[in-house]
Amino acid sequence: MKKYLALSVTMLIVLYTTGFAQTSGRDIMLKVEKQQEVKTRIAKSKMILINKQNKTRERDVVQYTKSVNDPKGVDEKILVFFEYPADIRGTGLLMISYSDPKKDDDRWLYLPALKKVRRIAGESKNEYFMGTDFTYDDMGGRLIDQDSHTLIGEETIDGITCYKIESVPIDKNDLYSKKISWVIPDKWVHIKVDFYDRKGQLMKTLRADDIRNVSGVWLQFNLEMTNYVTNHRTILKILEAKLNEPIGDQVFTTTALERGGIR
Repeated sequence: MKKYLALSVTMLIVLYTTGFAQTSGRDIMLKVEKQQEVKTRIAKSKMILINKQNKTRERDVVQYTKSVNDPKGVDEKILVFFEYPADIRGTGLLMISYSDPKKDDDRWLYLPALKKVRRIAGESKNEYFMGTDFTYDDMGGRLIDQDSHTLIGEETIDGITCYKIESVPIDKNDLYSKKISWVIPDKWVHIKVDFYDRKGQLMKTLRADDIRNVSGVWLQFNLEMTNYVTNHRTILKILEAKLNEPIGDQVFTTTALERGGIR
């Protein structure tokens, strides 16, 4: 069972185009999964961090994603590099996700200043990635049946009638007690996702717009995550997206991570 992205930082959230009528929340999430079945994705993005004083920091990011189906159960590989500013250039994150829900995903962070690869494991997956409002776990993928999905109705967001879906994690130790998603039926993309903490309080909201079709796939070119706990925001603007271009497996290694970029 393929994984669906919690963000698209992968930072891209894309879904399958079909008719409006669906029977359940899980059916809709299966369409989400189906749409993501491209072989590869390469995305260049501008990341803008905004603190509670409304001061901003900008970062340039490139992300490589490859879908995999091998005997070891590898489901997806993601490599993220910062290209700007100079003080974090070459910082990278490598993620290997698995189709077995009992197997934890592998994550490694490379910091050029320390010349060291650090493995992200256990509770560290709930830490925020490089000062953004996305956790390490947000950055990776998620199996459909790691959550119980319920279609709770329809609601209009920005003048668009959307499906409203509640997703509750099977693992009660998950960082989020639930997520509420709004999905555009004719394009099958998320336009909004609310994240609730373990106490049931609204923790973060992801909003998306500037939706474009790239090689038959609908992509959101503008994503904004608002963190209500820290009063901080992260805006991700996709500058360029390429689908199904060849990417060698050697790209997704800790050796490539330590080089600080793809050459």
